[in-house]
Amino acid sequence: MTLWIALIATAAGCYLLKFAGLAAPRRLLDNPWLQRFATAVPLALLAALITVEAVRGDGQALSWDTARMAGVGAAALALALRAPFLLVIVAAAATTAGLRALGVA
Repeated sequence: MTLWIALIATAAGCYLLKFAGLAAPRRLLDNPWLQRFATAVPLALLAALITVEAVRGDGQALSWDTARMAGVGAAALALALRAPFLLVIVAAAATTAGLRALGVA
């Protein structure tokens, strides 16, 4: 029963959050600070996800994986060179796979 209460409360909270976004007054949405914040939040969340996955070890532990970090570096370099997104993914995967094939862990 507790799980159902948590699910219903979470669903109601998500609905209210979505409704609050839709019901926000236009002058609030036109605020330049809020627009910059809304632009930066997805980038920060994506960077956090990439960082956590890049240093994730077994279980809850963090670990340094040289091949994986080299892949992240290759992706960052490709992004800095303004490569298309597909090329960024291929560069990261190829770098990581190549280093693993060479025995770098």
